[in-house]
This record gives sequence, structure tokens and C-alpha cells, in this order.
Amino acid sequence: MRGIPVIASLAGRLTSAVVTFAVLFFCLVPGDAKADIGAFILVDAKSGAVVDQKNATRKWYPASLTKMMTAYVTFKAIREGRATLNSAVVQSKNSLSEPPSKMGFKVGTRFTVDTALKIILIKSANDVAVALGEAISGSEAAFIAAMNAEARRLGMTNTRFTNPHGLPDNGQVTTARDMAILAMALRKDFPESRDFYKYPGIRFGKKTLRSANREFLLRVPGANGMKTGYICNSGYNVAASVSRKGRTLIAIILGAGSGLERTAFARQLFDNGFRKRGGQNVSSLTGSSGNPPANGYCRRNKSPGPNGYMARFDMQSEKRGGFLFFKADKTKEKNVDASGYTKSNGKPDWAKILDRTLGPRRLAYKPLQVSLGNPSGQPAAGATTSALEVLAPAEDVPTPVANPMRRAEMQIRAKLQQTAEASAVGAIPQTEQVAGGDSSPAAPGSIFRKGLDFSVPVPAPSPRRQ
Repeated sequence: MRGIPVIASLAGRLTSAVVTFAVLFFCLVPGDAKADIGAFILVDAKSGAVVDQKNATRKWYPASLTKMMTAYVTFKAIREGRATLNSAVVQSKNSLSEPPSKMGFKVGTRFTVDTALKIILIKSANDVAVALGEAISGSEAAFIAAMNAEARRLGMTNTRFTNPHGLPDNGQVTTARDMAILAMALRKDFPESRDFYKYPGIRFGKKTLRSANREFLLRVPGANGMKTGYICNSGYNVAASVSRKGRTLIAIILGAGSGLERTAFARQLFDNGFRKRGGQNVSSLTGSSGNPPANGYCRRNKSPGPNGYMARFDMQSEKRGGFLFFKADKTKEKNVDASGYTKSNGKPDWAKILDRTLGPRRLAYKPLQVSLGNPSGQPAAGATTSALEVLAPAEDVPTPVANPMRRAEMQIRAKLQQTAEASAVGAIPQTEQVAGGDSSPAAPGSIFRKGLDFSVPVPAPSPRRQ
């Protein structure tokens, strides 16, 4: 009978050892647990095979990933002969009224479709996205209808567009799966589009406007696109593509807590993904696995911070098989040795953090030179023009139908103004400000923040949420 306790003890130890081994195995194997991201998918760009995914069919807000569809509809119009890269785009009052990010050209400024595409895909200007839509379809509303028609044709079953730029509107939704289908179509149907989103920034006149995707493009081996996006309700989104050894993968990441988190997670996802083969086709992911996040997502999903980045994405630890793939764990973050990425004054050394989470810069920063171009209908050669202002004759300035969402917002504002005037006689009138605090149309680049561009202005909420 004495042998029974001994056997039981050995069995208990063996079970404990097996559990410990299993825990270590799942900690050390890349990709088996994920960082704090709302939804993502990694697909083979050619076959559509899904390499990795989480919540790929959950509805989410696309933010400026919307502009990939704006570009798709534009490229289709060019292919069908309804426009050319040299066709004129004109800044209208309707387009200028958009909040930042924006170029802020004066009403009547002419530029080419080519210039507009580069601006929206590299620098993501909202006013230019609307102006481009008006030029292609005659009105913003008609262009939005074309965007939704293309989404249906491509099989983006959970996507609905209400504007061409991605500014806040809870009616504008998509999924990681749908955005992957769009990204694949953009690459496949219009290979020429790759020359528009592979650059880390643009130079316009004396202004250099950097893409929020530049560190990914300059540091990650084989990176060649595609688009970033952010509004508070979506968090930080990115559609990214990488080509290595004749194979291209596309990642859609939705709901990161910061620009660096989405970029570092994308890098990690690609590094792991190129060691795998895909499974089911992206089109076979059907249905919807959940609703979009509640309003104020960005205030709940905070930036991981320096220790969080290093605990999850440090490439030096990855090479040693470190514990990198858990969901956020404050204990592990506290145990990270910060000496290798902290300055003498105790502040984070962001240059070193970038080097260790994304890799060192492999390419020099070379922005693409962009000008207004020479659009069809341009004033005759020799006419006086400016790099920032080319005024069209008054009769040539389009007066498109305003976005119905903006019209509703204007009506709400008018009622509020009437109420305020009735209840506060003698109050000093205030100049209405656009998002970012500027009460006048911005000069190109003036509303873009300096520094690492890991945060962007939060636009005013959609009237649908009021």
C-alpha cells in the first residue's frame, strides 16, 4: 500500500511538469497569443489564403483606410476613360469645410487627379479626398454611392461608406476581412497604385509632409505600403503590405492603442507570417462576429508605453525566444530592463525603442515631390500661378451638392446658435473653429503635428452620435 502514495506523488509531479512545459511552450512559440489589438487579419496577397487572424469579421470603423476605396473608385474611373491622371480636381467650398488633416487649398485651387491620389494615400488629407470624389462623380453623394457599389461588387459584405475620407460617422463600418479584400483588389486590379502608397512622405513647395506609415516603410524589410487611419472610435488602424522572396502578405490591423503599437504589431505579424502557410480563403470568412467598439474607444485602449512596447515587441528578446506574445501584462512590463532604451535623464529613448521594436532604418527618408501639376483646363501657359493657389474662373468652380451629413450638422449648429443668442444677449460672438483649433483655412501642412506622428487630432464627433 505504501507504493500508492509514491505513485500518486510521481503522477502529481509529472502532471505539474507537463503543465509547466505547456505554459512555456505556448509562451515561446511565436504567434500563439496576441497583443492588445481589436481585430486583425494577415492574408496572402495573391491567393487570399488567411495566414493569421483575430476577430476578422467583427465590425469596426475604418477611419482613413476608407481612402483606399476612394483611390480604387478613382483608378477604375481612369481605366474606364471617365478621367485621366491629368484631369482637373478643384477645391470646392464643400471639400474645404472638412476638418483636418487637410491641405487647406483656397476655393478654386486646381490640381491633378495624380496629385490628389498621392496626397490622400500618403498624407491622408480629408479635403482633397472630397474634392477628388467630386471631380470623379460630380458630387460627393454620387461618389459615396460608387464606393458602396464597388464594396458590394468586391464582396465586402459588412462594409458601408458614408464619406470618402473616414472621419467619424458611426454609420461607416467595415471589418478586417473586408479591408483585406479591398487591399488585395487595389494591388491586383491596379498595380500602378503601388507607386502611390510606397512613399514615406511628400514634399509640397517648401513643406515636407510625412506619412504616418513612414517608419514601417523605412525600417521593415520588404515593406511597400499601404495606408494608416485613426479616429478615436476606431483606435489606430493600418493596412500594410510586405514582399519577401517573391511572396507578398497583406495585414489589416484595427484598434491599436498607438501608432507605434500598430506598426510594431504589424512588423511582428509579418515576421511570423512569412514562416507560415495560409489556410482558408479570406472570402470564406462570412457573417459578422460582433459590433464596433463603443464610443470613446481611444480613451479605453491606451498606448502601451515604453515598457509595454519593449515587453511585447523587442526584437532582441524575440531572437532569444522571449515572452513576447501575451496580452498586456503589467507585471511583465515592470520587469523589463529599461536601461537599454532610457536616456541619462530617465526619459525614454524613442530612437532606440524604434530600433528595437521595428529594426534600424534600412532606407533614407526621401519624400515624393508633389505639385499642383498641370490639370486639364489649366490657364494658358504663362499665366500667373502660385504653388499654393491657382484660382479657376468663377464659372468653373464646382458647386456640388453638400454631404447630407454635413447639412444636418449645419442645421444643428444653427439651432444651437439661435438658442445661445436668445439666452445670452450681448455675448461676444465666437469664431467657429475647425478641429485642431484653426478658425481659418489652413496652409498646406500647417495642421500636421511635428515629431513622431504617433498621435493625430481627434475630429469633432458625427452628428449621428449626438
